[in-house]
Amino acid sequence: LFLFIVMLNILGLFPYVFTPTTHIVITFGLSLSIIIAVILLGFINFKLNFLSMLMPGGVPLGLAPFLVIIETLSFMVRAISLGVRLAANISAGHLLFGIISGFAFTMLSSGLVVLSFFPITILVFI
Repeated sequence: LFLFIVMLNILGLFPYVFTPTTHIVITFGLSLSIIIAVILLGFINFKLNFLSMLMPGGVPLGLAPFLVIIETLSFMVRAISLGVRLAANISAGHLLFGIISGFAFTMLSSGLVVLSFFPITILVFI
């Protein structure tokens, strides 16, 4: 999974190439695959005891059906939350890289970097 994300992000380093991981459908697919893997591994390792995570301990029997429904919805919403967070983090990284590279290009092409060497040398020798 890590190498898959790295390879898709490397595509974004080429000019005029769309980075697939910034698309929300790709990140939802990745998060859905992680949730499915967690569910499968839970059933393989713990059999039907895996479903006990949907029922908190020490709950009165009257509240039990409602809490099972709420915990099931909470577990399913995790996939959406994971997809949104993954897309936001990757997009933020790409935006930050674009802003910094644009700023560096502007500074280097305007010649203002040469003017900043004098104060820097004074600060170094103080």
